Amino acid sequence: MGRQTKSLAALGLAAQSGRDAQITGLTVDSRNVKPGVLFAALPGAAVHGAEFIQYALRMGAAAILTDPKGAEIAAIELAASDAALIVAQDPRQTLALTASLWFGAHPRTVIAVTGTNGKTSVSTFARQIWEEMDIAGVNLGTTGVEGAWTHPLKHTTPEPITLHRVMAEAAAHGITHVAMEASSHGLDQRRLDGVVLAAAGFTNFTQDHLDYHETFEAYFAAKLGLFTRVLADDGVAVINLDDPKGPHVADICADRGQEVIGVGRSVDARLRLKGQRFDATGQDLLFEWQGKAHQTRLNLIGGFQADNVLLAAGLVIAAGGVPQDVFDTLPHLTTVRGRMELAATRDNGAAVFVDYAHTPDAVATALKAMRPHVMGRIIAIVGAGGDRDAGKRPLMGAAASEHADVVIITDDNPRSEDPATIRAAVLAGALNGTGTPSVTEVGDRAEAILRGVDGLSAGDALLIAGKGHESGQTVGDVVLPFDDVEQASVAVAALEGRI
Repeated sequence: MGRQTKSLAALGLAAQSGRDAQITGLTVDSRNVKPGVLFAALPGAAVHGAEFIQYALRMGAAAILTDPKGAEIAAIELAASDAALIVAQDPRQTLALTASLWFGAHPRTVIAVTGTNGKTSVSTFARQIWEEMDIAGVNLGTTGVEGAWTHPLKHTTPEPITLHRVMAEAAAHGITHVAMEASSHGLDQRRLDGVVLAAAGFTNFTQDHLDYHETFEAYFAAKLGLFTRVLADDGVAVINLDDPKGPHVADICADRGQEVIGVGRSVDARLRLKGQRFDATGQDLLFEWQGKAHQTRLNLIGGFQADNVLLAAGLVIAAGGVPQDVFDTLPHLTTVRGRMELAATRDNGAAVFVDYAHTPDAVATALKAMRPHVMGRIIAIVGAGGDRDAGKRPLMGAAASEHADVVIITDDNPRSEDPATIRAAVLAGALNGTGTPSVTEVGDRAEAILRGVDGLSAGDALLIAGKGHESGQTVGDVVLPFDDVEQASVAVAALEGRI
């Protein structure tokens, strides 16, 4: 795959000189340039990629893709070179489309889901539904590529060259169906452009990533790009109508001529949740598909899991799944790693759950979802990441104090920031929140988990929020081994005298 040669014309590109250069590879990193490679010099947050064009040319780049500013920055070097120059107003989108043509074959059925929370769960549940239907599928996102073929990923939505290479490799391994997470960063940077979608889903919209997008409007616009730019006019949009933004997204899709499958409790939902009954190990659902009633069992904790499962079911149906076949799989779905995952149980029956909730809304949703399953108290361990949206930190604490009985503030991934400063912001929100729980601060995350587990009485439950599936804690420039599920298991074993 990497040794092939394609002309610029075959990649949908035209050089300013008109010369149809032969290309042997694509890269956005000048250090990876070899003779014949196309180097994409993209605008960056701090440095324009055009600053590295001179190095790419020295290494034998056959073509340079950049924007007008990039062409201006490297004008002297480009004038002295015979490399083909492609200037695009939106070079990120052009690169994505080029990468799609370069790598070629994709799995034949691809769906994508966007939203602040729930993307990993929805995409994983979609893959599990396909598996139950004997379909070779994978989910692609935060947890890498999982399913009938596995592959690690560094980003929720990989940059285009990596994404299209992985999609081609998946197809080569016999994968026919892919459920992708579409992050706001990935959509804003055009990473999904060039992917042909059968359907796209919308979960919800709450505060997150304002360190990148700066405003709610920009953040929402990035999410909308999945439906207004990536999903074709004949694609199907599966929308959570219970979210305040849901009906607006549905209207935009309908105006484009896209088929819309509404999901939720709304009377307008084609896949409508009518009722839930909770118990200690899961929930029973009553729902309607286009007016016909169905009842099923979910062995999943948390009312929001029903929202994620039904959205996943809607996406699978939108992509060609037979509705009854899809519904028959639902009792067999299992917990997504790090998403309301049962990590350990004390001898007195008290349960410890780990969840990736790292936004105020996600923390509130997770705690509210636990309440019907818990007869005693809920203890919550929360923190906030460094070098990220600082505005949500007090809101994280406030959400925990409103919905938990005991709150322990601890470190998440402090990164380059002072951990105590981050904890202070979360603590202030917890102390000023509307609830009246016991609130303590324990900086060491392992100790916080041990204290939380130690405080569990019969009928209680502990939620360890923030890191979910992550296996490391980032402190400064170092990633220290740390797994919330593992720490919870060790804590329970130690307190029960098993080790």
